[in-house]
Amino acid sequence: MSARVLAALLLSTDATGMSAAELVRHLRVSPASVSKSVGYLDGEGVIRREQTTRRRDRYVVDPDAWFQAILASADRNQRIADTARRGSDLLGRTTPAGARLHALSRFHQQLTNDIIERARHWRHVLTEPPPGPSSSRS
Repeated sequence: MSARVLAALLLSTDATGMSAAELVRHLRVSPASVSKSVGYLDGEGVIRREQTTRRRDRYVVDPDAWFQAILASADRNQRIADTARRGSDLLGRTTPAGARLHALSRFHQQLTNDIIERARHWRHVLTEPPPGPSSSRS
């Protein structure tokens, strides 16, 4: 359902997004389904709520949505790394369980670092304006 809500917002021709009621009508689903989905997408940083003058929320896809979603994923991996590291420290790295937790911590820490590094790289690359005719070489 979250994917359907996101697709509706992405494909919406209205730059101001859609209200929950509009999403319900457009997707032909229950208000509870839309509420749950927009809550999830908002929490992931993919969409944001904007209040209109009528005090009704409208949901729009944040221009920085993909970057924020990747950072949320990296944050989850960081929490796994931190928890596993604490467990390894408690049990000791020389115990079988401590060694497994240490390996898990190292894996998730490296994954976190890689995700953040690549996300920042591609965010920079993909937000640069495309080269124009004046920048091409003859």
